[in-house]
Amino acid sequence: MIDFRYHLVSIVAIFLALAVGIVLGTTLLQEPAVKSAQEVAAQLTKSKEELRTQLDALQGRESGNDALITALTPELVAGALTGQRVLLVETPGSSTTVREAAQQVLTQAGAEVSGRASLTEKFFDPKGVGVLDGLVNQFKPANMIFPATATSWDRAAMLLSAAFVTPDQAQANTPNPATADVVSSFETGGLLTTDGDPVKRATLAVMLAPEKPYEGENAEVQAGALVSVAGALDLAGKGTVLAGTIATPAAPGDSIAALRDDGEVSKRVSSVDTADMPAGRVTIVYSLREQLNGRAGQYGIGKGASAMLPTVTTATPSPTTQSGS
Repeated sequence: MIDFRYHLVSIVAIFLALAVGIVLGTTLLQEPAVKSAQEVAAQLTKSKEELRTQLDALQGRESGNDALITALTPELVAGALTGQRVLLVETPGSSTTVREAAQQVLTQAGAEVSGRASLTEKFFDPKGVGVLDGLVNQFKPANMIFPATATSWDRAAMLLSAAFVTPDQAQANTPNPATADVVSSFETGGLLTTDGDPVKRATLAVMLAPEKPYEGENAEVQAGALVSVAGALDLAGKGTVLAGTIATPAAPGDSIAALRDDGEVSKRVSSVDTADMPAGRVTIVYSLREQLNGRAGQYGIGKGASAMLPTVTTATPSPTTQSGS
């Protein structure tokens, strides 16, 4: 907020200086008006300098806090996810820097990252739902039942989730024989790419939201499609967290806001809107641990967040659990 005010005051000062120049150049007879303009310009300059000082102080405090959290992170998350495998899911426009930092803190928490699944723009393109439907119809296991209200993305997400995650600890790190060709077929269709060995299933998933909200006439549909994927991953495994950064200003295509506005999915899937901050990355770990205990929450500083981070507890997951959080 101070950063915005600082730039606003700077812009106003520039235009006011131009106005003063014009006045001085056209007449020397309106001394009261010139004096008044000069006084206002001086006050704006002073305000700018004060805001700059405040901004520098706040940035210094933030830098110090970030350094402290970064130094303490290994201790804060130690053992929190021991024995769990975590799938990282990238979406178009998500941050590589955030993903790499999240992967590091997950490892520090004792988790094993099974791999990475990167969904492409084609996956979220409303014009390509026919391709999704065709693949789902071709590779859906006979025992997979879709809700009557399921969208194309709901069905595709359910099929992919069965290939990537499991709620059964005994089946973790093994492929799902019922979905043997699903991932390779989606890759061939240009709908996703993979890194590592994500078909050896994980128990948890962290989905990385786009840095910028979707735009255009399909923005809400695409954000909803992303929420479908997060919801399906949660149901197929032990829990899912959607992580990203706060959208300023809020927009209809913001995927984290879309998740928080979805009354059904937000009860199961957690979100973190401070994933670009060291504290936010710790919150991702705590949110996953909370998921293991069958709870979910919306965390951060954006609209719909209930707290900065979950209540710190010790996870007591049950290996026999057969449904998502």
